[in-house]
Amino acid sequence: MSKPTPLSGFPEFLPEQRVVELQVIERLGRTFELHGFANVETRAVEPMDQLLRKGETSKEVYVLRRLQAEGDVDADSAAQFGLHFDLTVPFARYVLENAGKLEFPFRRYQIQKAWRGERPQEGRFREFTQADIDVVAKDELPFHFDVEVARVMAEALSALPLPPLKLRVNNRKLIQGFYAGLGAPDPSAVIRIIDKLDKLPADKVGELLVSEGGLSEDQASRCLQLAEISAADSSFVEQVRVLGVEDDLLETGLAELAAVVEGCRSLNGDRFSVEASLSLARGLDYYTGTVFEIHMEGFEFLKSVGGGGRYDALASDGRTTYPGVGISFGISRTLVPLIHRGLLGSDRKVPSVVMVALADEESRPHSDVVAQRLRARGVPTEVAAAPQKFGKQIRYAERRGIPFVWFPGGDGGADQVKDIRSGEQVDADADAWTPPAEDLVPRIITHTQEELS
Repeated sequence: MSKPTPLSGFPEFLPEQRVVELQVIERLGRTFELHGFANVETRAVEPMDQLLRKGETSKEVYVLRRLQAEGDVDADSAAQFGLHFDLTVPFARYVLENAGKLEFPFRRYQIQKAWRGERPQEGRFREFTQADIDVVAKDELPFHFDVEVARVMAEALSALPLPPLKLRVNNRKLIQGFYAGLGAPDPSAVIRIIDKLDKLPADKVGELLVSEGGLSEDQASRCLQLAEISAADSSFVEQVRVLGVEDDLLETGLAELAAVVEGCRSLNGDRFSVEASLSLARGLDYYTGTVFEIHMEGFEFLKSVGGGGRYDALASDGRTTYPGVGISFGISRTLVPLIHRGLLGSDRKVPSVVMVALADEESRPHSDVVAQRLRARGVPTEVAAAPQKFGKQIRYAERRGIPFVWFPGGDGGADQVKDIRSGEQVDADADAWTPPAEDLVPRIITHTQEELS
């Protein structure tokens, strides 16, 4: 068999890299659960009519069908399933299917793979893992949940060993109200044009606002001034009012956005910040109020590494509507570029804290007993693969990042354990010895771009 060719867009990790991903997933889940979010996992496949509700995603869906389905009586139905491309669509279906068994408001988190058939590039994959949190209610979802999901995601991401992250926040009501109060003939068209600011110079966007958005030059200028406003506190409210536009929906949007920013203000720090960003227009067509995007410092080329917002009709069965608000964080989108650049790694390639040495092959049963006594007390342990010279066994442990080597005592002598990092070697009892708590699991190692350059 020839050497296989890697599949583009389907990232895989080496064991020490997988440690990073697993610890990020574990830390996120722990924070979400501290805030009362219940974990769910939905099936990988959904009916095609559910997946294609947003028509623009039709080219991205992977269809699921059996290889030998041709001619089978189930062939037609088999083609009606596809792999989910995000976690929101399956969650909406999950809510409808289980509404009678859920307590509302329902806090949920989901960390799972999704699949999207798009052109692979750095930070954009065909198979990827993401983490979603949502709060969903029946008929009406109080606004304070918009603040809650922002605070929970901010707290969760602040605990991760990542470059500084920024949660940018905007509000559809604010934007829609401003453009309506300004007299724009088609506020939705203005939103789509403003969304081009991350691709085109401001003067070009201004020209489009006039030629395609139907605005006067003065109206276009004020739209661009609005998009320039950003703040880490509620000071943006007065900056908007200075532009001289009045509208009831605008006032509602200003109040809601200020509440989110002020509600998260205490979480701002060196590693994470929340900012009102009135240029944020991406996704506003899908949301009915608050909208979020997460950006990572130094990796602006990735655009956002997460996002979300409020859906006042996340799901509906025709009788009951289930509004929701949530944020998604792209685990693969964030971690793969960092890991492949060497900015994130692990201090060992295996979970083992201890390797029990072998004096000779005849002593393997005794070493196995020692290892099992350690494992019984929660210490991850393995036995040396071969009875080589102790120096070679130590180097083998060192290459894999195992911090301790255990030497079983012979002829009634005491067992000893060696910390191969410091060289310290002491007598030890497998029924009593415990490694330092920080050594029980592999540790994430971080580097800066400067350190690696």
